[in-house]
Amino acid sequence: MSRDRERGNADATLACKHEAGRFAPVIDPNRCEGKSACVAECPYDVFVVRRRERDELPGLTLLGTLKWWAHGGQQAQALRADQCHGCGLCVSACPEDAISLKRA
Repeated sequence: MSRDRERGNADATLACKHEAGRFAPVIDPNRCEGKSACVAECPYDVFVVRRRERDELPGLTLLGTLKWWAHGGQQAQALRADQCHGCGLCVSACPEDAISLKRA
């Protein structure tokens, strides 16, 4: 990790004023295109991008299914949602507006 990125993540953790677990990220699978911006921005390593099987995403619309297929099934997943501090960096970083935060 570069020194600038380390410094940026340190600044981000200071901006996250909530305790872990108070908020949880919600990813809209109909919007997510697996571009990994959330992974890069989250100072708590909440997200991963991986290939998700179609049957893991039962609520996909026709457009969501087309996006899923076009991007090789790559989508973000909040594997460590319990580590979310609700800073909103992932929400701001997501180019598809696929992430929102909800109170846990």
